[in-house]
Amino acid sequence: MHRVHTMPIVIFFKHCDPAGIVFYPRYAEMLHDTVEHWFNNGLKIGFDNLHGPHNMGIPTVNLHIEFNKPSRLGDHLEAKLYVEHMGRSSMKLNVQLCDDDGDIRVQGHITVVCVSLDGIASTPIPDDFRKRIQPYVKLEE
Repeated sequence: MHRVHTMPIVIFFKHCDPAGIVFYPRYAEMLHDTVEHWFNNGLKIGFDNLHGPHNMGIPTVNLHIEFNKPSRLGDHLEAKLYVEHMGRSSMKLNVQLCDDDGDIRVQGHITVVCVSLDGIASTPIPDDFRKRIQPYVKLEE
């Protein structure tokens, strides 16, 4: 069984359009916030440490979002993240934004790649990072 990283999300006024539902680009921000939260709190590899001493980044190179059900001002969601696949320098992440009933309102499939900030070239995921990421990798059935 793989680990799932979770993060609470409250839908604020800043997320909504005039109809009071989440404006769809805000979901991309929530998905990224979940990835950053996972690095900071789940993997204990803060983005400040990643971009500073490690001189690395993890830009998104592919993003697919499925919108299943709208969210409204005041809703409480739970973001759930796991790794679908970890390659040499990239990871395919699955992030689900679920309501209190466990229904998936939004699902994001995100591919990030590990890069050196010198020249923005892909670089292998460091072994110590790989060890921290591995428990979140969903084994293929």
